[in-house]
Amino acid sequence: MKANIVAFYLPQYHPTAENNAWWGKGFTEWTCVAQSRALYRHHRQPNIPADLGFYDLRLPEVRAEQACLAREAGIAAFCYWHYWMGGGKRLLNYPLDEVVRLGQPDFPFCLAWANHPWMRKNWNAKVSRFCQEMLANQTYPGHQDIDDHFYTMLPAFQDKRYYKVDGRLLFLIYDPPALPEPEYFMQRWQELAQKEGLPGFFFVGQGDSKMIGDPVYAKFDAVNFECIRDFFNESRVRRITAYTLRHPITRNYKDILRAYDLKTAAMPNVCPTLYPNWDTAPRRGYIATVFHNSTPELFEKHIRQVVDATTNPHKLLFLKSWNEWGEGNYVEPDLTFGHGWLEAIAKAQGITR
Repeated sequence: MKANIVAFYLPQYHPTAENNAWWGKGFTEWTCVAQSRALYRHHRQPNIPADLGFYDLRLPEVRAEQACLAREAGIAAFCYWHYWMGGGKRLLNYPLDEVVRLGQPDFPFCLAWANHPWMRKNWNAKVSRFCQEMLANQTYPGHQDIDDHFYTMLPAFQDKRYYKVDGRLLFLIYDPPALPEPEYFMQRWQELAQKEGLPGFFFVGQGDSKMIGDPVYAKFDAVNFECIRDFFNESRVRRITAYTLRHPITRNYKDILRAYDLKTAAMPNVCPTLYPNWDTAPRRGYIATVFHNSTPELFEKHIRQVVDATTNPHKLLFLKSWNEWGEGNYVEPDLTFGHGWLEAIAKAQGITR
C-alpha cells in the first residue's frame, strides 16, 4: 500500500566554523563513521557508503542524486533537521539554504526543529558519554524570537516544493514540552503565515509513546511517537555497565519488530516511525545501542507491518532516517546491501524501481 513516507535528513555533512572549533578542521559526521570499528563479533561496523561516497553537502550534484534515489524509492519528502538555537543562532543551515536559493533539486522538503542543546558527547565517540559540557545551548529568548524564527525561515516556507499535509506546511518540533509556550508558538506562526499569504502549518510534535496523554501534544495536528517500547530508556547504570564491560547494548532486530507498539501506531493522530536499523557506535563507542542483524528484507516486513497498522488519514509516516550514518539509521546505498534499503521501501509500497 502506498504511504506518504517523509525521511528525516541530517545536514551534518559539510564543514562548519563551529565544528572546526569544537572537533578540528574539517569535522563532519563522516569523521566518526570512518573511524568506527566492530565492537563485538559480527558487529556490522564500519558502514561504508557506496554510490554517493563520503559526500559533501555543499555540492549541488550530491543533493540532486539524493533526491533522485529518494524519488525512485517512493519517499515523499526530505524532512531537514533544522537547528534554531535562539537569538538568531543557526547550525548546519548551509545545505537547506542552498536548496532554497537555487531552487534545486526539484524534490519536496519540510523542516523538523531540533530544539535541543548540543553537548560535547553528542557527536563523537572519543568523548565520555557522561560529559556534560555544553557546546551550543538551546534558548527561548521570548516572543520576538518566535517572530524572528518565522521570518528567517520564510523563504523556505514560501518555496513551492515545501511539503504540505491537508494543504498546510508540515513542521515538526522535536521536543514540544521544552517550549516555554508551545500553544503561543503555534498560534503565532499560524497568524504570521496568514499575514504572509501562506496556507498555515500542520504541526507535528515528536516524543516517546509514554507521553501519550500529555496535554502539550493535544494542541498539535499530529504526533510522531517512538513506537518501540522501552528500548530508548536504558538506565544510566546499564550504560555504565556496557562501557565497563566493553560491549554495547544490543537487541536483535527481529525482537525490535516484535516489540514495536502497533497499538500506538494505529492511533488516528499518530504518524509512526520506520526504523531500518540503529547503531550509535560511531558516535557513542561502547555505550552504543545497536539493533543487531537488521536486513533490508526484515525492514520491508517492518514497513508493511506499520503501513497496514497506520490509521492516520494521510498515511503519513516518518523514516528514521535518510542519512544518519552516525546512528546507523540510513537508507542511502552502502557497500554491504547496495540499494537494498531503498528497494525495501519501494517493494513495500508496490513500486517497481
